[in-house]
Amino acid sequence: EVRVPTRLQQALAALKTRTCGAIAFVSGRPIAEIDRLFAPLKLAAVGGHGAEIRITPDGEITRSKLARIDDELRSEFATIVELDKGIIVEDKGYSVAIHYRLAPDAGGEVMKHIVAICRSERCEALEILPGKFVVEVKPTGYDKGSGLAEMMTVPPFLDRKPIFIGDDVTDHAAFAALPALARKR
Repeated sequence: EVRVPTRLQQALAALKTRTCGAIAFVSGRPIAEIDRLFAPLKLAAVGGHGAEIRITPDGEITRSKLARIDDELRSEFATIVELDKGIIVEDKGYSVAIHYRLAPDAGGEVMKHIVAICRSERCEALEILPGKFVVEVKPTGYDKGSGLAEMMTVPPFLDRKPIFIGDDVTDHAAFAALPALARKR
């Protein structure tokens, strides 16, 4: 139910022009979903917490070949909705997000169930990312910081000082990458 205000689209389009295209979305959402939400505006993008990267607005999407969450695990995470009718499990392709904004008191139980599912060795290559009324489970090996770092190696981002705006725990990896990226310019 995400809605992007027209004024935000206009502001981002203006920034795209003023920066000669050096603006990108960096999100946990898949790039296809970012494009749908912001249509008709299209920017360079890092999606799926770094699992997908599109260097230019009309370029190809490069997808990570790292481990994915297997179908059996996805099914186990899906059962968490049974804890409370306000819990929503969102399969993002590269990750699974368990939202409990509509059931804020269920956060502890959600985390307990995720940890119980992830005790097996099938989860060795996965990480758990708690956020604002959400817990996301994704493969290790990429994150928003690694995606941002890759984006900064090519024009129009190359030799620029990165500025990142984020509002969730899953953005910490991008913030952690900024000092090294700023020194490279």
